[in-house]
Amino acid sequence: MTTDTQSCAKKGRGRPKVFDREAALDKAMTLFWQYGYEATSLSDLVEATGAKAPTLYAEFANKEGLFRAVLDHYISHFASKNEACLFCEEQTVTEALRNYFTSVATCFTSKDTPAGCFMINTSAALAASSKEIAKTIKSRHAVQEQTLCQFLQLRQARGEIPADKNVKELALFLGCILQGMSISAREGASFETLMQIIETTLRLWPQMIKQP
Repeated sequence: MTTDTQSCAKKGRGRPKVFDREAALDKAMTLFWQYGYEATSLSDLVEATGAKAPTLYAEFANKEGLFRAVLDHYISHFASKNEACLFCEEQTVTEALRNYFTSVATCFTSKDTPAGCFMINTSAALAASSKEIAKTIKSRHAVQEQTLCQFLQLRQARGEIPADKNVKELALFLGCILQGMSISAREGASFETLMQIIETTLRLWPQMIKQP
């Protein structure tokens, strides 16, 4: 082999492929979202992300660490954007709720991701042995309820909700509606069907905040 040929061969090898963390999280998120934490194996994650097992271990320590990173990824890319719809001061409380629930329904029925809510899907499929993962998901559900509660407290302060109304109970009720929407979407409900649920909920809203 000549010197020129050797030089070309070296150049052809190129640099080692750089690990794309965001792309790996996207692919891992889709797997966990579709199949749940338990049913998704490390070999599934290796195949989906295109990364070798040692690379995933070096980046996330283990499957649990990868799931926690995926959960943070989901929250920043989906949940936080949905929740941002609540905090628009120019909207009435009903308009803000409609925009929020519509954003959630769009996410739950998107063709780009598995149906339903990532957290609810993974939580429903957890085994009793996955206590730490269950605790992590539960804490995030609590944050969602706290966000709804914060929104309702702000609207209560503006006089849109009676001062003696228990906003924690309202937040719990709205959270249950979200869970029901997720399950319906998982079972094949369309965006239009979820919007019917939302409109029914909003028609009941005046009665829900009515003073006793």
